Amino acid sequence: MPSATNIPDFIRRATDDAGFDLAGIAPVRQYPELDYFPAWIASGHAGEMRYLETRGESGNLKRASLAEVAPWARSVIVCAINYNTAQSWSTADRRPSTGWISRYAWSAQDYHASVLRRLHAVEAKLKQESPDCETRCYVDTGPLVERVWAKYAGIGWQGKNTCLINQQIGSWIFLGVILTSIELQPDLPVPDRCGACTRCLDACPTNAFVAPYQLDATRCISYLTIEKRGDIPEDLRDGIGRHVFGCDICQEVCPWNRRAPVTAAPEFAPRPGLVNPALEWLAAMNEDEFRAALRGSPIKRARYNGLRRNVAIAMGNSGDSRFLPTLQKLAAGPDPAVASHARWAIDKLHQRG
Repeated sequence: MPSATNIPDFIRRATDDAGFDLAGIAPVRQYPELDYFPAWIASGHAGEMRYLETRGESGNLKRASLAEVAPWARSVIVCAINYNTAQSWSTADRRPSTGWISRYAWSAQDYHASVLRRLHAVEAKLKQESPDCETRCYVDTGPLVERVWAKYAGIGWQGKNTCLINQQIGSWIFLGVILTSIELQPDLPVPDRCGACTRCLDACPTNAFVAPYQLDATRCISYLTIEKRGDIPEDLRDGIGRHVFGCDICQEVCPWNRRAPVTAAPEFAPRPGLVNPALEWLAAMNEDEFRAALRGSPIKRARYNGLRRNVAIAMGNSGDSRFLPTLQKLAAGPDPAVASHARWAIDKLHQRG
């Protein structure tokens, strides 16, 4: 079994072989950011994301303390991979006929599977060297706040938009973690390099940031178009613009993403039709076509009628009266949320005249 001083070098070789761009090790501690999480939940800023509120046997939030779910864990290996592609930003396309799907959801393969496959490759090599160690892998599904552990593993710092930012790669990165029972030599956290910049906060169309580093998810376009079920509050619909799944604005305006490199991972290449998708195409899909066109895609998380609801908002915000016949069909459909948002969109286009 290797010693604690040479395992980090071994892990870095394993993460390189697995195709990760960055890797680091954080010791298991109760970091200040984890203490903030319960207050964030109590404030209602998580909205309908009840899975964030799961608690351990002691009644404490699992994501606020790793000891709740993995008392055996001594170190967290954090791995990161760049998913940026060469396509332009959402703010560069002004065509009213198209919508916007967040960059992370363009690929043909769900990133959870891709990142987890790489994590398991690293885990397997660790097990070969240390057969008795206990491990567990997570990609967005574990009871921990990945960006906090990534910060203390030296991957990057948490920006004012709450995204993790790396000085070389920017913020277009997927994170995966491996919990291990081995006490590894940790990396050092990197300093916050946001400085006085507030571009991400100023650019948010729905004013989702209550303060720097503090997000009210219930106002975030990503939450509204992916997690929110039923009706979206009317006062937020204008700000959604033509976003139909997620939002990239606070990352697009970030200076650290100006020279963000393009990913070397082929599975993150965009699936045809998902970059600036035609709103008419999305609205015309039946449920079977939705499942077939988006098989394996995280876009399915919005669900069929959730996506159609979002498309109705995008059509209303487009200012294009040619969408009126399609919106009238949506307004006459069986789903109450889709119908009510289509009626809102019709009224908005008529007011625009």
